Amino acid sequence: QVQLVESGGGLVQAGGSLRLSCAASGRTDSGYTMGWFRQAPGKEREFVAGIGWSGYTTFYEDFVQGRFTISRDNAKNMVYLQMNSLKPEDTAVYYCAARFGSYSSRPTDFHAWGQGTQVTVSS
Repeated sequence: QVQLVESGGGLVQAGGSLRLSCAASGRTDSGYTMGWFRQAPGKEREFVAGIGWSGYTTFYEDFVQGRFTISRDNAKNMVYLQMNSLKPEDTAVYYCAARFGSYSSRPTDFHAWGQGTQVTVSS
């Protein structure tokens, strides 16, 4: 079992930046894919970015390409989401998630989730 805790959310003006962090604990000795998802009020949870165990393979949803960067530090059991050029439509609760296996963008394929961190972008 992997336990995940996100941090780093907050209120930022449009065009600003935030860096989200996800701390993993528990069974972190096996290779697993990590993902960031987000959910805005009244909307479905959606995939934002994913990263493979090695950190060399990354995946992004089209709407964050060029603005967000996912990274991981396995020695520290941390995953990060650097968010630049934020837009009001990026406002959502952001979740960190883990799955033992290869890339997926489907929330149902991820078996461990953090509690979420709120990101609010003002116009």
